[in-house]
Amino acid sequence: MFRGELSPVYAMLKRPSLIDYPGKLCRVLFISGCNMHCLFCHNSDLTRPKDSFYDWPRLLEALTASREYWVDSVCISGGEPTLHPKIQELIQRIKEYGFHVKLDTNGTRPKVLKELLPLLDYVAMDYKAPLARYGEISGCPALDIGSIPESAGLIAGSGCEYEFRTTVVQGFHGEADILAICRELSEAGARRYALQAFVPPPDADPESGMPTSRTPMKTLEKYHQICRQFFEDAIVRGA
Repeated sequence: MFRGELSPVYAMLKRPSLIDYPGKLCRVLFISGCNMHCLFCHNSDLTRPKDSFYDWPRLLEALTASREYWVDSVCISGGEPTLHPKIQELIQRIKEYGFHVKLDTNGTRPKVLKELLPLLDYVAMDYKAPLARYGEISGCPALDIGSIPESAGLIAGSGCEYEFRTTVVQGFHGEADILAICRELSEAGARRYALQAFVPPPDADPESGMPTSRTPMKTLEKYHQICRQFFEDAIVRGA
């Protein structure tokens, strides 16, 4: 079945993860290609589309074998998974095998997201910056900013488990930015919001523009106090 056909999956974490799907032990799948150019991207090697993929039998066999290690969930990340034309097929295939599915997205494709939400168990949307600074911080000045609040509203009203999250980067995000983000997400109906520490890779090159400093705990704690005024569930991660 599906022999010879390629899935959208470019790569898979070798080991199950306890941090990529809240409350679940999951396998993490990566879809290559992204429509943003964030200088602080954690998976910058996946921003350009790749030309090699798992075929369906290999992918499904790997997921099925994971059950031996109590894996019952899959996180689909990227890149930006909603760019791939086979993303819906991927989710459907995984669901047919009985796995919970979480999707990581940047929220720039609300029409696609609307089609996927009924299939998903959890959605995590990166909210990069206040809308007024989105083009600057995402590295995409021509970005359709309206897609961001549209996706946020779809997710918040979907009935699916979700979170919105911001990776806080020194020199990029200030107190006023976090306050503006909280207001925008609150207006969209969000109840769960996570602040994440930026952790620079070992080979971070300051000449490339990538930040080289880890987000201090005291900064996250200060911003967390702002978030708690807006959200029932305000989280800090990775400090």
